[in-house]
Amino acid sequence: MKKCRVLILGGGFGGLYAALEFERVNDRSFEVTLITQENFFLFTPMLHEVAASDLDLTNIVNPVRKLLRKVRTFVGEVQSVDLAARHVTVAHGIACHLHTFEYDHLVLGLGSITNFFGIDGLAERAFCMKTLRDAIDLRNRLISHLEEADTECGKSDRESLLTFVVAGGGFAGVETVGSINDFLHEALPYYPNLDRRMLRLVLVHPGDYVLPELGVALGRYTSEQMRSRGVEIHPNSKVAGVTPREIVLSDGTRIASHTLVWTAGTAPSPALRLMELPKERGRIKVEPTLAVPGQSGVWAVGDCALVPDVNKPGEFHPPTAQHASRQGRVLARNIAATVRSQPLRAFKFTTIGLLASIGRRNGVARIMGVNFSGFTAWWLWRTVYLSKLPGFEKKVRVALEWTLDLFFTKDFVQYIRSMPPQQIVPVEECAPRLRPERELQASR
Repeated sequence: MKKCRVLILGGGFGGLYAALEFERVNDRSFEVTLITQENFFLFTPMLHEVAASDLDLTNIVNPVRKLLRKVRTFVGEVQSVDLAARHVTVAHGIACHLHTFEYDHLVLGLGSITNFFGIDGLAERAFCMKTLRDAIDLRNRLISHLEEADTECGKSDRESLLTFVVAGGGFAGVETVGSINDFLHEALPYYPNLDRRMLRLVLVHPGDYVLPELGVALGRYTSEQMRSRGVEIHPNSKVAGVTPREIVLSDGTRIASHTLVWTAGTAPSPALRLMELPKERGRIKVEPTLAVPGQSGVWAVGDCALVPDVNKPGEFHPPTAQHASRQGRVLARNIAATVRSQPLRAFKFTTIGLLASIGRRNGVARIMGVNFSGFTAWWLWRTVYLSKLPGFEKKVRVALEWTLDLFFTKDFVQYIRSMPPQQIVPVEECAPRLRPERELQASR
């Protein structure tokens, strides 16, 4: 019997959980392949904890091949999609070899990218919080600025070195600014020339209060808690421009800073432009069953899909991890039902809860319409996300790290990033005064 070839593009929450559902069912009549740019699955809700040294970077990623034993995995980047011929071209490896994959059913789970809204200098100078590299780069920047500001020659530039701006008062922005605020204050006692009054954490948000998804009460509570911990909040403001030494806000405020963390917008993956599919707001329009209308055997899931909410006519499901993971499972079942000529199931899901960690063992949450705040919300945040983290091994490692965090201070060692040979500056050029001493040592 010829197997039904299912090709999944994207290893995010939607794509991975669709593959996991096929893995669970283990129907040998399906041949499933997952195409992913990285060989790991990143648990993004804990990304800010890597940037703030709460977790080791390897503990929020899972090797895809460990999670999927029966589903084939291929690491590469999509180059073209031919919907008429039903095949996808993927490039991989150092030499960018091209491979062609044929399919009977195509799952689009390509996710989203950061949206910089065309603001001058933003894409070149801002840090993001979407990938593991983003978290590592931000952590390195925080530590390098502490090191430089502690020196005598960095004294004149301490204001801009120790001012950190986060744009976006949603979950990513609030959790990021809360985490790095804790991290900087814990590291500061080890720098004798610095004190807490020199640190400046700024959160820029276009609304009246942060976390508008949680409502007025929790949003204002979060704003008050963050201000009490030294975070300066600029409401009703946006970033209008960025220079190497300054950040300009829409209200005319100019902030001397070298560091801007951008969490204020996303856009669908550019790979969607490779396909002539019905789109709205840049996302693929799908039916409640997650099938793309007018395209037999094409499905979409997660951030790149505009999924109608059958419980709220005219509205759509938000692009969140808890929705994408459940969409992936429903989509896999619907593909199997299509092959077996069975009725399809519409995706129906109501958000169970929203949680945010705002720093210093404090949090906010709304679960099934009930508001929580303080330590209880923070404990719920850790409990819920620990339960959602894939892989028993990773759960144990994260739980152990969180336990040790109760007894020890944060680690502030910079991660080493390799440099291309042509960017390495010779010691003689960096410090010519060392040359005589080096020559003397060589002669000896």
